[in-house]
This record gives sequence, structure tokens and C-alpha cells, in this order.
Amino acid sequence: MRKLIIAGIASLLATSTAYAEGVTEADLANDTATAGDILTNGMGRHLQRHSPLATLNKENVKNLVPAWAFSLGGEKQRGQETQPLIHDGIMYITGSYSRMYALDVKTGRELWQYDARLPEGILPCCDVVNRGAAIYGDKVYFGTLDARIVALNAKTGDVVWRKKIADYKAGYSYTAAPLIVDGLIITGNSGGEFGIVGEVQARDTETGELVWTRPVIEGHMGTLNGEESTMTGTLNATWPGDLWKTGGGATWLGGSYDAETDTLVFGTGNPAPWNSWLRDAGQKDDGSGDNLYAASRLGINPKNGEIKWHFQTTPREGWDYDGVNEVVAYSNRNGEKRWATADRNGFFYVLNREDGKFVRGVPFVKDISWAKGLDENGRPIWNEENRPGDPTKAADGKKGEVVFSSPSFLGGKNWMPMAFSPKTGNFYVPSNEWGMDIWNEPVTYKKGAAYLGSGFTIKPNYEDHIGSLKAIDPDTGELKWEFKNEAPLWAGVMTTAGGLVFTGTPEGEFIAFDDETGEKLWSFQTGSGIVGQPVTWEQDGEQFVSVISGWGGAVPLWGGEVAKKVNYLNQGGTLWTFRLPKQLASAN
Repeated sequence: MRKLIIAGIASLLATSTAYAEGVTEADLANDTATAGDILTNGMGRHLQRHSPLATLNKENVKNLVPAWAFSLGGEKQRGQETQPLIHDGIMYITGSYSRMYALDVKTGRELWQYDARLPEGILPCCDVVNRGAAIYGDKVYFGTLDARIVALNAKTGDVVWRKKIADYKAGYSYTAAPLIVDGLIITGNSGGEFGIVGEVQARDTETGELVWTRPVIEGHMGTLNGEESTMTGTLNATWPGDLWKTGGGATWLGGSYDAETDTLVFGTGNPAPWNSWLRDAGQKDDGSGDNLYAASRLGINPKNGEIKWHFQTTPREGWDYDGVNEVVAYSNRNGEKRWATADRNGFFYVLNREDGKFVRGVPFVKDISWAKGLDENGRPIWNEENRPGDPTKAADGKKGEVVFSSPSFLGGKNWMPMAFSPKTGNFYVPSNEWGMDIWNEPVTYKKGAAYLGSGFTIKPNYEDHIGSLKAIDPDTGELKWEFKNEAPLWAGVMTTAGGLVFTGTPEGEFIAFDDETGEKLWSFQTGSGIVGQPVTWEQDGEQFVSVISGWGGAVPLWGGEVAKKVNYLNQGGTLWTFRLPKQLASAN
């Protein structure tokens, strides 16, 4: 269950600020502004992933050096996608196979480790990853692959409570970092490939007891304080027959929170099954075949779980373009409140932060084939000939017409978070240029079995690159600069007030770019592919940067021809921490 490193605990007990002394709602709200800690996923619940620190800058980043490294140990670690949290001298990270570690932030020494000890028969779709934790009061929280949420004592790693989110035997799991707002811990769920139903849940942080639930597929009832509340949408308004009962829409990436409008925003994943002909209610201008609220962004009241607004990026979705990518709250150059999201379907969307209404949308990857563009409401203008064929129209009734669609189902951008810079006003988007052969097949629902009804093979669109880090002006959609990478990009991005953009590559390179030009200013080889999320903080008057290295995630599992292209990459599991020494902070 848990391994205590006695020497580490003993030494830190003598330090008055060694352990979490009680994180408050005010602390979470001010996370971006406080440079000495990192209390939230996204370095702020708006998910901008921007640091106000400018000690480390374009002139001196070349002097950044390793401070310490921590190995997660063992073999076959699989992908490491965590974002560290830091409070009162302790760094908290999660690892593959549902583990959490507490480290001395000054030395990297392990203080305690918690292992969820997963049962046999878990059904993770896309590797055994975990993307991070949450912290509040004297507890740290994280989710597990058997679809549970666990609260641990931040000092010792002892379990305070452990609650079931859903039934893992039905295909549910959990991989996202939880979100905490006003004493509620808010979680989604994973498992969209198994005919589950996406849901957002809010629990009391002290007890773990449910406060409200909000299923995201129409026809399902929400709850509030243990009683039924309201139905999501209108039964059978956009879903035919009983397919809504296994309609997918997993909320697997977690959410963001905007305090100014008091709104949670969660993305919802692919509808189930992937074979859209089975869900086709006869697409009409009235939206009767849209399959709400799959492949959407939902604005939710954090107090009761009621849906305030929705924006669906891919109605009647049939390519696994999902809709779960993070939604970032920001203000544009004119001070207007906006949401931004880069969808797997290849379009970058800007929405009004007050009501979720469409402002603009532009392609951020090349060669989009499934749609001709977006109309004035942000609704796609379909290329109907690029919809995978109906298998019932095939001669043998087993395989519909194969089409080549771009982007691939792993998306123009997948889970890996983009970053915003208030300094430049631009977003920095980790994207991929790839397509796929895709076809539809007959399928029926069976509990705990894959519920796809599709086959696919992913292919690169270009010989010289797949990955592309893009600087995008959200006010115009203009591409400001681009960094091309041979392998797909699968790591998070971070910006700083020092004019830097950090991210990593599957080849193991951790890189700092000039935020205005895209020039590579510094890099470090970590030894394994980077699919984690960088952070930076200030400690003892010096600026530090951390990122986890450890190749894995969905690409080597689902990547088709692309997976073969990167099968030489090594797995790993190392948390790297770098520092800018004081004496070199002013050195050019």
C-alpha cells in the first residue's frame, strides 16, 4: 500500500514548514500569482499554464542546469503524464499504475509513496497513465485506474477516504487530475471506448460523500444531495432508440474553473459506438441527429451540477474526434472574457466566457478533410463523402467504405495541454499532422467489451514531421510561428513571463523556446520520451523548472504506422528538476 522513507520523514518533522499546513480556497484562487508553490493542475484553475516568474529569461536560460532527478523505479513504467504540485517544501507527483509520491522539493528525496494496488481486469483504453493530483486542506487527492478517487494525508500518505466513481468492470477508469472548487472535489470519468456514460461528480473534500452528479448524455438523471435533480437534455431529442443508455461522452480530461463567471467547463468525449450510422437519427438542420452532449464543451454550475450552456464541436461525431480537450479561460487584448480550446477535430475555437457562445474558429492543422469549415455558429460544414461508410450498405454487410480522414482519431491535438501567455496574447499549441484510413463495422454493446464499430490505421501526412508546436494568435487565428518535430508531440506546454515556452518531445528533449520567434534557446536530453507537463516555481531566491520523462501514452498503443515509426523510443520514469543558479541569473 504505502512505503515510508523513515529517514526523510524524521528529518522533515524538525522543519516547521515541511508539510502541507492547510490549503484554502483563497490559495487555489491565487495559485498563478504565488510563485513559490503550485497548487492546481494547469498552474491555475483557468489552465493557462503560465508563470509570472521572469528571473529565468531568454538571455540566461542557457545557464539552466539539473538540480536533482527522481526515478520512479521498476520496469515497464509505461507513460508518465503527471504535472507536479508543490506546497510547503513538498512536491507531489503521480505515476503510472495509479501511484503517488511525495518528494522533498529541495533534494528530490522520497518521503512517502502510495500504491493503489489495482485489481485484476482493469480496462484502461490508452495506457496506464495518471495526469496529476489535487491538494486542499491537509489532504492530497488523485484518481485510480479502477475508477476510484482517493484522499491521502499529505504528511504521511495514509488513506483518509477512498470512494468509487464507477464500475471498472464495465470499462470505467480515471486518469485526470481532480479539480477543487469551494470545498468540492470535482471529477470526470474515462472509458468512452466501452459504452460507458460520461459524468461529472462533485464530492465533499472532507468526507468524500457525493454532493451532485451530472451525466453528460441526454436522457440521464442528475442528482443533488442524494436525490434526483434534473434530466440532462431531453430524452431522445438527438439520440435514436436506447443508444443514449450506452452513449459514451467520457469526461476523461477533467475540467477548468472560471471564478469570474463561477463556471466549471468540462469537455465530453466521443459518442458510443464510433460507428455513427448506428446513432444516425436522420441528420437535419434542427440538430436531431447531433447526439448531445457528446463531443461538446459544457458550462456547469459548480454548486449544483446544472448545465449552464453547451457548445458541440463535432455533432454526429464519427471519427473519434472526441471533444474533451481542455478549455482555457483568458482575456483577449481588448479585455474581453474568452474561452479557448483546440479540438481533436483540427479546429481552434474561441467562445464567449459569459455564455459559451461561438466567437470564432480556425483550422490549426493542415489538410482537414472531414469538414469544409465552420458556419457562423461554429457548426461544421461537413464533407459527407469523408464520413466512413455505412456497413449495412456493403455487399457483405461487414465493412463499410474506407475513407482517408485527416486529422487522425488521435487528433490535431489530443490530451496534451496547450498554454497561454498574457505577455504575448498567444496560445502555444502542441499539435500533430496525421491522418487515417477509417471504416465502420457492425457492433453490439456488451458490458466491459470495446464498443467501437470501426477500424483504422493512422498514417503520417508528411515525411519530415508529425509533431508541430504552433504559436497561435487567438484574436485572428494567425499562425505566428511553428516548430516541427519528427515524432508526434504528446507533452504539455508552459509559458513564463521571462518570454519562454517549455515543452518536451518523444525523443526525450526538454526544450525552451523564445515565445515571440520560436527560436530554440535551450534543451536537455532526459533519456526517455517526454509526455508529461512542465512547471516552474521560485525557491530560496532561485527559479526552478520540473518535468517528468517517461515514454508511453496512446501513440505506441494506437498509432498504427506512426507507432512503428517511434517503436525505438525507450520507456522510463524520471522526474527532472532544473535550477538557474543565483550567480548565473544575470549572466549572458
